[in-house]
Amino acid sequence: MMQRDIDIDELTRKVIACAIEVHRILGPGLLESVYRECLLIELRLAGLRVDVEKRVAIEYKGHRIADALKIDLLVESCVVLELKAVERLHPVFQAQAITYLKLTGCPAGLILNFSAESLTAGLRRVNHPDRHRPRTQPTSPG
Repeated sequence: MMQRDIDIDELTRKVIACAIEVHRILGPGLLESVYRECLLIELRLAGLRVDVEKRVAIEYKGHRIADALKIDLLVESCVVLELKAVERLHPVFQAQAITYLKLTGCPAGLILNFSAESLTAGLRRVNHPDRHRPRTQPTSPG
């Protein structure tokens, strides 16, 4: 699905900054749909290309299941955003996001829980297990 050479780490930082701005202005306690619409505005103001509720077909044993998957927001055709407005993030949300990455081929995704007291507390990044490793500092042997 990813078409261009994009710095995924930089792109996820931009998305997080947009999400923090939405959370800063609105705070917790609203419906997921409200956060989705406001985040969409913020992402587009940042000059990012965003697909809303992107439907993705799945291939299963040679059969195509049309529109089987619906992604909340897809940024620049390579970062999956799974939006939540829940009391706490459940492990199943991370499993779901990883599955979305595997099925779409996208390198990274973000789970954003807008009901958290601070957005950074409700934020989880997930990486495609086979495609992307975030940049890390080299470690010395030892």
